[in-house]
Amino acid sequence: MNMNTQNSTFLTEQNETIDIVDVIRKLRNDLIKDFLDERTMIAYLSAQYKIMEISSIKIEFIKGDLKKLLIAPVDLQWYYPILQDFKTTGSAALSEGNEKLFYKEIENILKKYIYA
Repeated sequence: MNMNTQNSTFLTEQNETIDIVDVIRKLRNDLIKDFLDERTMIAYLSAQYKIMEISSIKIEFIKGDLKKLLIAPVDLQWYYPILQDFKTTGSAALSEGNEKLFYKEIENILKKYIYA
């Protein structure tokens, strides 16, 4: 496979093709699925925002938005730092700074409802 044919597909040192967008999608979707579990969501809200209670209506709205995000394509601009890192290093490893992008995308949904 020619490396110039598709920006999101690169060859690793082991000559194994990795589609970094698929890797990002899987990581993002796994995290979203974790947050679809109310216990995880409530524990996170408690730890990060000191919110001990949230109405069941807000939880349902959050879950609805998370489900929409789950089926949405990966926002390439949002994850540009990871794509750029991979293009430069050829590594699919996530640095701590890049990992925060996944949480920040979910936090945008959480904040929409917890501060409403």
